[in-house]
Amino acid sequence: MSRTSTAAPPPLPHAPAPSAPVPPVADPSGGSGPPTPSLPDDWEDPDDWEDLVTTALLGTARRTPTGSVSGANAPAALLDAAAVATVRRRAGLRPARAAGRPRPAPEDLRPGLPPAAARRLTMLLTDRSGASGSGRRGAAPDLMELLPQWLAAANAHGFAAPPPALPALLDAARGRTDLRPAALRFAGPRGLWLARLNPDWRFALRSAPGGGTSLPGPGDTEGVLRLWQEGLFAERVALLSSLRSREPAAARELLATTWATERAEDRLMFLDSLRTRLGPDDEPFLEQSLADRSRTVRATAAELLSALPGSALARRMAVRAGACVAVDHTRDAPLLTVEAPHECDAGMERDGVVAKAPAGRGERSWWLGQLVEATPLGTWSRRLGGRTPSQIVALPVGDDWRSELHAAWCRAAVRQRDAEWARALLGEPSAAETGGPGAVSLAERSKLLGTLDAAERAGWVAGFIGTHGLPDAFQLLGVCAVPWSPQLGRAVVDALDIARDAGSYPWSFSGVMGLAERCLDPLEASHLDALLAGPGEPEDVSPGAGDYWSEAFQRLVTTLRLRGAMLAELDPAAQPPPHARS
Repeated sequence: MSRTSTAAPPPLPHAPAPSAPVPPVADPSGGSGPPTPSLPDDWEDPDDWEDLVTTALLGTARRTPTGSVSGANAPAALLDAAAVATVRRRAGLRPARAAGRPRPAPEDLRPGLPPAAARRLTMLLTDRSGASGSGRRGAAPDLMELLPQWLAAANAHGFAAPPPALPALLDAARGRTDLRPAALRFAGPRGLWLARLNPDWRFALRSAPGGGTSLPGPGDTEGVLRLWQEGLFAERVALLSSLRSREPAAARELLATTWATERAEDRLMFLDSLRTRLGPDDEPFLEQSLADRSRTVRATAAELLSALPGSALARRMAVRAGACVAVDHTRDAPLLTVEAPHECDAGMERDGVVAKAPAGRGERSWWLGQLVEATPLGTWSRRLGGRTPSQIVALPVGDDWRSELHAAWCRAAVRQRDAEWARALLGEPSAAETGGPGAVSLAERSKLLGTLDAAERAGWVAGFIGTHGLPDAFQLLGVCAVPWSPQLGRAVVDALDIARDAGSYPWSFSGVMGLAERCLDPLEASHLDALLAGPGEPEDVSPGAGDYWSEAFQRLVTTLRLRGAMLAELDPAAQPPPHARS
């Protein structure tokens, strides 16, 4: 029995090509082959196509497509139906209504990059080198790790991103959230315009202030009210943050207009915006928030009030904490005595004290820590005989309360940005113990260092490394300003050189080495050439350790020189005059 077949039509422009040869379609005019399957007039591509694919996978003996035949002729009917569906998928699409042309990208008035810097940006964005499967990076610099520093320098000079680089820049920012603030600032208005045209870059509209909409100007009171009342949550957060940075009182008053009707999670986010330019004028609003329905909102309001030393909440906390800590003069030497609270009353809870202690913590020590943390640090000098912070921290503490009391003072010093108390709790960097007189951990010390200015911070960490080496210094280095000061840079390099000469396990220093590549002053590169001619591999060390150290120091020097060239390319003062470039 013959069957008349027709060849499948060639693919139409912009139509998906079939993944397999199109089966023949039965001739509807005659023949004794299986009948052409009758497809409904309202056949829709996605559902029916998936129905045919599912039937082909399961087999026609187990499943019959809708509107088709069953029995012995089912396989041929399925292929015929697939052929018809294929033609429809190719040619049966209705033309969509033409979309309007997008508006032209806004003009970016910032100056363009110097040619050498533009080429460097292309290299940084296209580099995908990284650690190999063995974990060794070799001697070549990791260009992607230099991109954040390049972006910071380009933004500091006020350059605009080259339009051809915007897609790669947005792709890089999509993959690395740490890049987004600097990348979006560099991308500018054209980057946001482009992000609206690609769903993969929608993060830019959420991350950039006003990315989803234009924020009203400073004098547009009506626009501010309309956006606050009608805008999306992200737009309202951006509006409140922007207004708070320039008009703190106006932002607080705007928040008060809808405070009672906001959701608890939204109230928490809005309240957090008051950290910017927090001042005494915010106290009445925050005091009212202590009665909020949400526990987290109450806790945040209490935290903000405790950062205002003159607030009523701070005074109440000072009275409570003062009743718990006193100096015992009956002994040969003064001793701090601690009597932790025996209960958490309603007043304490209203002022932000969380009654339920975390697992593994005693309730009384938990309550004491919260009271001391929220007490203005100036209280303790008056309470404890006019002693300075250093003298107070040096006092012995009875009944094993020292760690709990000093840890709470650490948190208070960080919250209140009190450098004098931070110095006292940090102690001398050359102290024998890695934990200071008050800090209970290196994490506490890194937070305390954040209250000091950059030069003092770097000097303290350099002294710490000189005494204790690098194993305990990684967290501390992370809070130091970049580029590192010469004193800190020399301390790090000397410690690395000592570790190599001592035959230390090299891979344990990879984190510090990576920081050094990004944070050492590029001017130090010329002083490090001696490291490249280091001693041979010592005895009794891990095989390959000497090669690792050699590669690491080579990469360090090469990276520093690359960073120096990179920053010079972005410095307008270092650029040759136009006629010299031509």
